[in-house]
Amino acid sequence: MTTTTLTGRAASVRVIPILEALAVIAFLIVPAFGSTYATDTAGRILILGLLALSFDLAWGYTGILSFGQALFFGAGGYAVALVSTQGGISSILVGVPIAIVAGIVFSAFAALLLLVGKRPPGVIFVALGTLAGSYAAEQLAAGWYAIGAANGIPSVPYPTIGGLQIHGIALYYMIFAIMVAVYALVRYLVRSQFGLVLAGIRQQESRLMFLGYSIPHFKAIVFVLAGAIAGLGGGLFVFHAGFASPGFLGVLLSTKTVFYVFFGGVGALIGSLYGVAIVEVAGTVLSQAYPNLWPVLLGAILLAVVMFRPSGLIGLVVPLRERIGDFGGKRKNGSLPVTEKQD
Repeated sequence: MTTTTLTGRAASVRVIPILEALAVIAFLIVPAFGSTYATDTAGRILILGLLALSFDLAWGYTGILSFGQALFFGAGGYAVALVSTQGGISSILVGVPIAIVAGIVFSAFAALLLLVGKRPPGVIFVALGTLAGSYAAEQLAAGWYAIGAANGIPSVPYPTIGGLQIHGIALYYMIFAIMVAVYALVRYLVRSQFGLVLAGIRQQESRLMFLGYSIPHFKAIVFVLAGAIAGLGGGLFVFHAGFASPGFLGVLLSTKTVFYVFFGGVGALIGSLYGVAIVEVAGTVLSQAYPNLWPVLLGAILLAVVMFRPSGLIGLVVPLRERIGDFGGKRKNGSLPVTEKQD
């Protein structure tokens, strides 16, 4: 029989599944009760949710501040766009793996440069390194005429499966199913024994190094996994939007990704999705109500949340120590999170 050792754990266990269930229900019924525009917006939110999820996995669960996460998102997007337009292959069974592989290749190269070494890299070093990579990739794409330069790659066809085009509601539910599958996989990972090591790396990296864990390799694995998820999101975004743009690789999207996660709540997977949904919907509403001032208003709201609610909006209902990333644990005298004990 399993018993909990910590007060408040039961509340956390109840709240997070409720938030997850509400999200699933909301996205399931959007096509039935919303307009075509609402369905397209919800699809975009789900895809950007994959990007936010990848950043939360790297930063919230392992302490890797990847400030250039859009680099891997854009890599997956451009890979799908090139294969679809230049190679004439629009099959989703080809496009999705190619997007994932592109994310893996770019993130593995970045991990080799930034994470794997004799001395553990600092947070700022990794943040600036990934940010510089994102900026360089955007500028390269904007000046490379073979891939459309500043105009990007337009007219990407809808994905196909078995010769049939997937678009409209069918494409939306395909994106929804992929998001649910990826979320479930990441949720399982962070709650596994491997996830416990990640929590230890974030909270007591020096102790795990003393115990013999190869911290750089663990970080590299998580970083590449996050890159694969971001690449998948980029590929789906290109299928959904019908084009690829240098902005998919750039600093603006990378910065927005950080705000998505900080707004929703770092270290809480479902918080990332809620952060994307609220920021995107708020941006749409404010842009219609205040066409000239909406960027300033949205920026002020995001800044206020980061300053006065550092744990994000999810912190209003789930304390930091009770989130999935902390396994409902707390630290005593610098120890690792307390786990459940078996009777």
